[in-house]
Amino acid sequence: MSAAVKITGLSKSYRHIRVLDRVSFNVEKGELFGLIGPDGAGKSTLYKILATLLTPDSGEARICGLDVVRDYKRLRTHIGYMPERFSLYQDLTVMENLNFFASLFGVTVKENYDLIAPVFSQLEKFPNRMAGALSGGMKQKLALSCALIHRPDILLLDEPTTGVDAVSRSEFWDMLSTLKENGMTIMVSTSYMDEATRCERIAMINNGKILAVDSPTALVENLDENLYNAVGGDMFGLLSRLKTLRGVVDCYTFGATLHLVADKNFSADETVGLLRNSGLPDVRIYPAIGNIEDLFIKEIRNGK
Repeated sequence: MSAAVKITGLSKSYRHIRVLDRVSFNVEKGELFGLIGPDGAGKSTLYKILATLLTPDSGEARICGLDVVRDYKRLRTHIGYMPERFSLYQDLTVMENLNFFASLFGVTVKENYDLIAPVFSQLEKFPNRMAGALSGGMKQKLALSCALIHRPDILLLDEPTTGVDAVSRSEFWDMLSTLKENGMTIMVSTSYMDEATRCERIAMINNGKILAVDSPTALVENLDENLYNAVGGDMFGLLSRLKTLRGVVDCYTFGATLHLVADKNFSADETVGLLRNSGLPDVRIYPAIGNIEDLFIKEIRNGK
């Protein structure tokens, strides 16, 4: 495969704050690629540069062989961009928004309807509803339809599932999988670590720096840590106590449990006995299977 997106040494600062720090990675043609990181990691700034809305301080980014700075006018016809915040006209109806964005690119909804049909089908029931009156999930589908209406070569989706319910999130990723199967290149950013598994490859970003780039499976295989679940009735007390014990490298909340990273001197049975004798009688510690979130925490802990 050839690179649809090629990013080399990209940096961006706002005054004295470095938001992107020599970011480099490629996205292959036809790939569903994820940019994974917490709020404030630099994801939106990178997407605005790729969408030709910001210029980098240094480095280069090319999409479909075109430079995002020099060739920005030509490049905009190749890109479908969905920003983090709902950016459509809330005082226009569903169809008015869609027709407006089609007209910007000199196309009609009819000629490209086959591409948006899987996304737009649920919106067809209320074409005259104001965009501002739509639910979060429906706003998301309308924004995606408007980003697709001109048949872009690459789709840039910045935090598209933020604030959307779990069912709509799952439906959205199913729609992206369908678009990918039809050959579209998709870059999607998210702060939801569980969404990483829906991507073919991901780049992990924090404080403007790329921590790692690979498939989710390959990245988790390199976790290489002694990882345990820890649970008990007093979770806060358990967390506080575990952090002081010998053999515990790190301990952090993980859903309804704690995840405990241990060194070679750690003994789960001895630790459980010690904790129970110290006033935490219902503690359990048992092996855990790591995922992308654990890897991300490890990378940050190691100072990357």
